[in-house]
Amino acid sequence: QPNQCWSMDFMHDQLSDGRSVRLFNVIDDFNREALCIEVDFSLPASRVKRALEQVITWRGKPAIIRCDNGPEYISEELKRWAKQEGITLGYIQPGNPQQNAYIERFNRTYRGKVLNRYLFDNLDEVREVTTTFIEDYNNHRPHDALGGLPPALYRQNMDGINNTSPAGLRSASATPSLHYAQQEIISKEK
Repeated sequence: QPNQCWSMDFMHDQLSDGRSVRLFNVIDDFNREALCIEVDFSLPASRVKRALEQVITWRGKPAIIRCDNGPEYISEELKRWAKQEGITLGYIQPGNPQQNAYIERFNRTYRGKVLNRYLFDNLDEVREVTTTFIEDYNNHRPHDALGGLPPALYRQNMDGINNTSPAGLRSASATPSLHYAQQEIISKEK
């Protein structure tokens, strides 16, 4: 189900002048959809909270947010906010990033498609390319784990299946054939 568990993590990069940039990433584990990539020089707990609140306004609340034990995530401010919102912060064990595998995989994709491909001069450039990446990642990029569908389409399809009879649920296991059909379409477009 969407909003059952989100994952969040930080990344770092540098601008062309050497200034460090922080990136705060949030995905929905259900369909690997990128919900947020916040970009700035500093992202303290108050900014993490604000970014999560912005996502919640259009997406709804998650039951759990999985994260590591970074200082922003273990801050009293974020813990208090999560408790007030009825959201469980699910901390992974220190030194075990594989326990947050979905966001780690997303981070690797984002680094390869954006951060390693561009030399940015300012934050606005990072934000602009990131916005384009999120739109493509969520709406066009096929994911093997989702039967070859992009995250947004997978969620839409699952919403339709969840509103049908049990027979409709059984037919959902046919998604691998969708993967091959979609790859044929992509190949023909090239």
